[in-house]
Amino acid sequence: MAAALRCGRRLLNLRNQALANVPKRCEGGFYVLLPEIGDIPDKYPLLKEETMLPEFNHFTIEKCFAAIGKQALELEQIVSKFENDLDTLEDKDIFEDVLEPIENMEMPLQMTLGISKVLYYGNQSLMPTKYYLSIHKRAWAAVCHKFYNKKIYEACKKVLETKKNLTEEQERILKKYVLEGKFYGLELTESERKRLHRLINQINNSKEEFRQKLEIGTNMFKHKITDPHQVKGLPDSFLKQIAADPKQFDSGPWIITLNPEIVKKFLEYCPDPMLRWNIWLANNLRCSKYGDDSIQTSSLVDNISADKTAMAKMLGFNNYSEMSMATKMVGSLENVHKFMNTLLQAAYPRQVEEMNQLSEFAQERGYDKIEQWDVPYWARKQRKTIYNYDDEILHEYFPLPNVLQGLFDLTKRLFNVEIVERERVDVWHRNVRFFDVYDLDISTTDNVGSFYLDSYAQSGNQDDGYVLLLRNKSQVHNNKALSSMINNFERPGKDGGPSFISFAAVQLLFGNFGHLLQQILTRVRSSEVAGLSNVEWDATGLSRSLMVNFVFEGEVLRNISSHYETGEPLNDQMIQSIISSRNHLAGYRLCQELYLSKFDLELHSQMRPWEKIMKQVWKEHFVFPEDKKDSHPCSWDDVFISDFGAAYFCDLYSRMLAADAYNAFREVPGDDEVERRKIGLRFKDTVLSLGGSVHASEVFRRFRGRDPCEKAFIKSLELD
Repeated sequence: MAAALRCGRRLLNLRNQALANVPKRCEGGFYVLLPEIGDIPDKYPLLKEETMLPEFNHFTIEKCFAAIGKQALELEQIVSKFENDLDTLEDKDIFEDVLEPIENMEMPLQMTLGISKVLYYGNQSLMPTKYYLSIHKRAWAAVCHKFYNKKIYEACKKVLETKKNLTEEQERILKKYVLEGKFYGLELTESERKRLHRLINQINNSKEEFRQKLEIGTNMFKHKITDPHQVKGLPDSFLKQIAADPKQFDSGPWIITLNPEIVKKFLEYCPDPMLRWNIWLANNLRCSKYGDDSIQTSSLVDNISADKTAMAKMLGFNNYSEMSMATKMVGSLENVHKFMNTLLQAAYPRQVEEMNQLSEFAQERGYDKIEQWDVPYWARKQRKTIYNYDDEILHEYFPLPNVLQGLFDLTKRLFNVEIVERERVDVWHRNVRFFDVYDLDISTTDNVGSFYLDSYAQSGNQDDGYVLLLRNKSQVHNNKALSSMINNFERPGKDGGPSFISFAAVQLLFGNFGHLLQQILTRVRSSEVAGLSNVEWDATGLSRSLMVNFVFEGEVLRNISSHYETGEPLNDQMIQSIISSRNHLAGYRLCQELYLSKFDLELHSQMRPWEKIMKQVWKEHFVFPEDKKDSHPCSWDDVFISDFGAAYFCDLYSRMLAADAYNAFREVPGDDEVERRKIGLRFKDTVLSLGGSVHASEVFRRFRGRDPCEKAFIKSLELD
């Protein structure tokens, strides 16, 4: 479904003068970029032949465009070739004669796209946005072409119906092709399919309009603070981030924008309640009917939802939320609502208690009545009072080298996987490092994959991070997985000491590494189902969330911590503070996630204005009354720009799976490392190895021996 929506878009016209002379022609609704700098002789023109790794030192945008143009055309040509070759299937093997040749032709294109993506996120001076968007859209048009070939679709469907001598992996690949073809409209008449594609284009145009308006609305707001009393108590690191001149961060002025990280931290630390309200309101009124009409998105919210419903009905579903379940582990709307209701029954009563206690806490300190925008500020103060928890103090304990070594040591203990740095590898920045990954149960000398690590901020968004796949594993093409982790941590100080990262960044790093392990440790044959490819959306965060759970173990915290002056690890009291405070306001925070998850599903199920749906869902989830002007859906980029419409619940479901999986480790008595290793190896042999070659429900059963249960998740949040 995601591919159908992504690839249904036409490639945007190139908007820069440098590419004005690149000829374009349109085939099947996609723009084709034709290279002008001569033929590309090699299959991998951007790689070093002896290592098959990117030559970042010799990278040029011209080379990248030429490679993409040639590779995309070659892939489309081999796919189109099967229009004639598949008239009779009897003498052909669908895998050996059709799908594997396509995969062989696709892998070089995927590699070029992966290089472009890594440079875009890691060093935009080498890959500016306007170039990357063109490359990405052209590549996706070619990659998705195979799913929309009716002859291939019919051949896959026919073989799938017979199920003769199919392996588990082969059956999953065929089902993937059939589902993508169905969502593209290959079972519709030609006129119906044209209407479907008009709807898809309409949706994507609306999403692009939403994105542009949101960008304008976000950038329009800037609040200047000149009174030092209004920033009293804000951490120095944050003051530097918002100061007009970071060198004079203590004297101001300070500029508050609607950057999500800035809004979050400002609401946590700002002592002025009116200023908190002002920033909260500005954030929640972006692009609403209460502002500039030229950038309002209220009608787009309803239009996108309505068009998605119309699209789903054309494909045989009652609504878009129901259609979304075809790619989810949970399986049906009935199941996902049952899951969310079970959590809400545990979370809502606790939220009532938590907000009463928080109100009392604030009143004892002279504050009259807590509103929504006050919760982050008073929650931080309450957590510090109860648990002696302070993010700024913890920041002094996590040098990045220690955190990485502790993470790698944990990986070896749990999964018998070793991470070894390789020197003298071409990288896009001198601070980028390169690591090989060894699955010691397979070989101690031959790595199973590799990854780049880019740790330091190239932009202002600190503590953000990405895991980007350059090359998926493919036994068909004899490829090992190649991935990257790009973070935006603070750079080391000028004194030559290491970079120190926040505890939130520690969790981000562990989580992203779990994601990366699933990409690299996969053991399946085809890239179509390797790593996270074809994994049900609500299970893709399982390994990520599992690794975050290990951060809250005392031994792990001791291993990764070292004070910047004394070198001492966290003491027992501080470790207990971290562990105990993890579930502070757990009921309230879970209700927030459940609200957004249900609101998203209802938006894509009901044909009603979003305001009415919001009013109904809000009452079910919060003790606070709804603010009459609250228009947060008008800036909800996760749902109305990205592909997470009717899928917002997926992260919550993955966290539930991870809590259940982590409980398997906790069930090991005492310090029995041998038994704990057995659990880790079983996790590696199932979740980390099988990728999308087996349905996520069956993968979980093979690891846990049963279906997942919400009890462990509820218990982990101390809501039982």
